[in-house]
Amino acid sequence: MSLNNYNLKKIKGDASFRTFFRKRNNNQTSIIVYSKKEKKKNLLIYDAINKILLNNCILAPKLLNQNYDNNFIEVNDFGDVSIVKELKKTKKNKLSIFKKIIFLLIKIQKIKTKEIKTFLKTKYKIPIYSNKIILNETNLFTDWYVPKIIKKQKVNILKVQLNKIFIKLLSNMKLKNNIFVHRDFHVSNLMKVKKNTAVIDAQDALYGNIAYDLASLVDDVRIRTSNKLKEKIFLEFIKSKKKVDANKLKNDFEILSVLRNLKIIGIFTRLSIRDKKHNYLKLIPHVWKLIEYRINKNYKFEELKFILDKYFPEKIRKSK
Repeated sequence: MSLNNYNLKKIKGDASFRTFFRKRNNNQTSIIVYSKKEKKKNLLIYDAINKILLNNCILAPKLLNQNYDNNFIEVNDFGDVSIVKELKKTKKNKLSIFKKIIFLLIKIQKIKTKEIKTFLKTKYKIPIYSNKIILNETNLFTDWYVPKIIKKQKVNILKVQLNKIFIKLLSNMKLKNNIFVHRDFHVSNLMKVKKNTAVIDAQDALYGNIAYDLASLVDDVRIRTSNKLKEKIFLEFIKSKKKVDANKLKNDFEILSVLRNLKIIGIFTRLSIRDKKHNYLKLIPHVWKLIEYRINKNYKFEELKFILDKYFPEKIRKSK
């Protein structure tokens, strides 16, 4: 079986190595997910995590067919209406949409499944989102963005300084890594399917900090929300987590938001340099704004703010 046998139309993809096609068969449509590079993660683990979501009554892409040897799988089609589009159409009361998303996030965080059988009959165990992994991810900022902006002779010194600050921030985290984390939980990865919301792009899921997916949602670079709305969304989540210490949650939320957005600057830079995907560069100035909002007048980020202000002044932050 090959892709040539199908009536396919290429559709918009994401930042991964996957390519997506819409397959038409009479009045029925489905999605072909193709990935030759990193296909274990992009096909096998992708489906395994989707299966976990489905088993926990969360709408996610369901496997229809697999042709792993030829680098593709077939899943059901959720259409093209993401929650992003719904938010952009809504001028008022965006909070009501975010309340539904928070409800979905809480449902996801109740997942306890640690291991599942893949369609190749192998077992996949979900890893822990350790501080070491978060540190390595944050250092995408130092590995890709720093050398692009900073003079060569200063790069290594700055890398060492930033690494020490990142380690210190991570050591100040208060909550355990014991919650199911989607890891890319933002409105672009939520699809409107009739009256339901489907979750996509979940192949990177880990067990980590309860605040991580909340930080992804609230401080999302892809959609602009007011600081007032950000605080309301955060409080909506807090209200539902009465057993969690609110101060500890806020502490971890702020740290994870800043480190995650530094990582994102690194990823967007890497996508441009390595993969020739330059479209993400235009988002970097807004990522800086999100970082600034969290580190300004916040004592735990004093060292980080000093270094970032010194090496990455406003003129650089505004450039793409």
